[in-house]
Amino acid sequence: MLIKTENLVKAYSTGKVEVLALAGVSLEIDRGEYVALMGPSGSGKSTLMHLLGCLDTPTSGRYLFGDRDISTLGDQELARLRNREIGFVFQSFNLLPRLSAQANVQLPMLYAGVPRRERQARSAELLELVGLKDRMKHKSNELSGGEMQRVAAARALANKPSVVLADEPTGNLDSRSGTEIMKLFDSLAGQGNTIILVTHDQTVAGHARRIIRLSDGRIASESGTAAKDSPAPPQG
Repeated sequence: MLIKTENLVKAYSTGKVEVLALAGVSLEIDRGEYVALMGPSGSGKSTLMHLLGCLDTPTSGRYLFGDRDISTLGDQELARLRNREIGFVFQSFNLLPRLSAQANVQLPMLYAGVPRRERQARSAELLELVGLKDRMKHKSNELSGGEMQRVAAARALANKPSVVLADEPTGNLDSRSGTEIMKLFDSLAGQGNTIILVTHDQTVAGHARRIIRLSDGRIASESGTAAKDSPAPPQG
């Protein structure tokens, strides 16, 4: 078991009004699963992703990552967990525009204290993996949207994380680039990477082997099969 939540609740206060973003979410995700969290705007899927990524803390409930209870970790331990165990791919890419593709991919390794030579070799290997071997010296603001999202995917894999969280990864891309990015995620999942997609798009969610649908801060339904029950073959 990689991820387990028990009755996860997240409430926000806006003045005197309390908004319940998550109303008791319990789920389990194993290593190697390819999961989509799906739902309309306001369903709680992005809030859940932020909690799973340790970018925010729940109001109540329990979150276990591996054998660690997240509520027991201090700020430094949480930062270390995010850097080493969780890779993020955001809709807006979140690349540093004046750095090269290779330098952007190296950032998580730099923060983790990985030696320079190892960072260079690993970043080059990852950019080749995502089809950008010939673009690694280009600054990110010289790349297309699809290329920037590929750099973001390579960066997410830099520290060999336990899970990759992708928030609307095709949201800012044209349909062709979006299709190529989903092929990349399919390939990464086929290699055994744990991937959690957050999306409102049925086509994107359809790439996952398991779909968890949220509505009004609760799990409304699930479909598909966990990886341990039905291992999927690698996809090209």
